[in-house]
Amino acid sequence: MSQTSSYKIMIVDDHDMVRAGLRTYLMLEPKFEVVAEAANGQEALDMLRSGIDGGPPQLVLMDLMMPIMDGVEATRHLMKEFPELKIVMLTSFLEDEKVVAAVEAGAVSYVLKTVSAEELIYALSGAAKGMPVMTHDVSQALTRGLRQRSTQGADEGLTDREKEVLLLIAEGMSNKEIAEELHISIKTVKTHVSNLLMKCELEDRTQLAVFAHRKGWVKTG
Repeated sequence: MSQTSSYKIMIVDDHDMVRAGLRTYLMLEPKFEVVAEAANGQEALDMLRSGIDGGPPQLVLMDLMMPIMDGVEATRHLMKEFPELKIVMLTSFLEDEKVVAAVEAGAVSYVLKTVSAEELIYALSGAAKGMPVMTHDVSQALTRGLRQRSTQGADEGLTDREKEVLLLIAEGMSNKEIAEELHISIKTVKTHVSNLLMKCELEDRTQLAVFAHRKGWVKTG
């Protein structure tokens, strides 16, 4: 994208005044262009499926709590059908589980409606580049939510050895390094990796590493 071009944005919020306020402010920012608005997730999904006159947006500024289809469900659908979209969740709610649900659904950032205009622009600019932007309180809520999820959730039916392999993958080890660490053959490591991908319903080692971190199984510090 050239420096003279702008990022196209869709605003999704069930309050007319909120959409109007966001649209008015974003119109003052040359790097952003509001090309569509929707009152709920289903409407946003339908509009994107039909095509938008101003061209498809790169960014979606999404409210969390909406009728018909809320922000989390809408984000799941949008990420499945339009994976190139970058979604920023804008909400008044800071509940740990809601933050986790939004991020797991595919939102790049989770921003409270109490942020300043400058912080919102910073979050949108970061999201456009695929860079997550979260305030300290949101980051803490995410950490708490993930920790709680990991202690309450099941272990996906993994064996102790599979968990060992998963943690070593999360540390960035290759199959050869894992084999040496656990004193098993590379072929056995590959088998464990295949089983992990199947049980966790993931596609590659990177996703396995992210999965382990989200579960809170990886020790840091």
